[in-house]
Amino acid sequence: MATLLPMATEILPAEEGEAEGCVQCQMGSKLVLFVTGKCHWGCDYCPLSDNRRESPDMFANERRCSTWDEVIEEGYAMRATGTGITGGDPMLDLERSLEAVKQLKAAFGEEHHIHLYTSIPFQIEHASRFGDAGLDEIRFHLLDGTIDKYFAVMQACVDAGIEVGVELPCEPDKEQQLFALLNQLHDSPVSFLNLNELEITVGNQDNMDVRGFNLSGGITAAAEGSADLALRLKDAAQSLDFHLKFCSARYKDAGQLRARFRRRGQATLRPYEVLSEDDTILFGAIPTMLDDAQDDVAELKKALNILDGWIRYDAQFERIEVPLSLAEELAPMLAVPVLLVEVHPTHDRLEVGMVHLNEHR
Repeated sequence: MATLLPMATEILPAEEGEAEGCVQCQMGSKLVLFVTGKCHWGCDYCPLSDNRRESPDMFANERRCSTWDEVIEEGYAMRATGTGITGGDPMLDLERSLEAVKQLKAAFGEEHHIHLYTSIPFQIEHASRFGDAGLDEIRFHLLDGTIDKYFAVMQACVDAGIEVGVELPCEPDKEQQLFALLNQLHDSPVSFLNLNELEITVGNQDNMDVRGFNLSGGITAAAEGSADLALRLKDAAQSLDFHLKFCSARYKDAGQLRARFRRRGQATLRPYEVLSEDDTILFGAIPTMLDDAQDDVAELKKALNILDGWIRYDAQFERIEVPLSLAEELAPMLAVPVLLVEVHPTHDRLEVGMVHLNEHR
């Protein structure tokens, strides 16, 4: 009988032997650093969006960055305890990836946990360079489904003090290959195997259709059969000397991502804002032209005894922002629109909702 794993959206307790990178990611405390969109492998299941595919730009979480200072600023904005370096393939911009490790360790300290993903069995002399820089963990994506081409560099990474793992999508039509991989990983330099539920996305849907994969149903993008295979593999790996973790599509989206959003929201909330049950930011707003803003803000502060920091004029959106509770109180009394505004707790504060609190439109 297969092991049943909880698919909850709350932070789950760490499993025994689980990689530290996964533990911190589940807490939402890992900065996601996209160092490059370069990748020439052309994996048909790649979910990368068009705006990042082959892009030379860096992204720290959802923020496009051109300097290390911007990357570090985003790390502080979410109180990051670690960073996951991803791409594309970070090893296709090796020097930038190496510099990322150095910059992050210098800014946040040696305890800042850094893991990196790659599909490349790179030259073994680079392992010591990353070890000296402070890389804590490396995760190999096996292009041919075996560790034969990777064994030497995996061992070099272990010798350099870097924990080594393998991370793969659990493809329902690769059952035989994946079970064979379990035996290969036993008694190897690899200490963990992470299997991610295969997802069908806008970026890979045509390729997934060709391979005959269907959605599993529900509200996720999970491919049918992926979770079932992963759970059977997890059962089979219980007696082996590495840890196997299965990460469902639902948990990656509704658990890890929301935990990161929640953490950033809690760290960056303005005094007049509140965090919703959906981990978005809510506040009240009164549309106001720039020419009237200074007088209107002063009038509201005086009439309602509002302290500094609890009211703010946003020139970009031409609105006065106030606590939602105050906006709800003012709505029936004002002859101008009063709004509830909902934004994501990301750097660009993407607006995702607006509700009129009175009858003005």
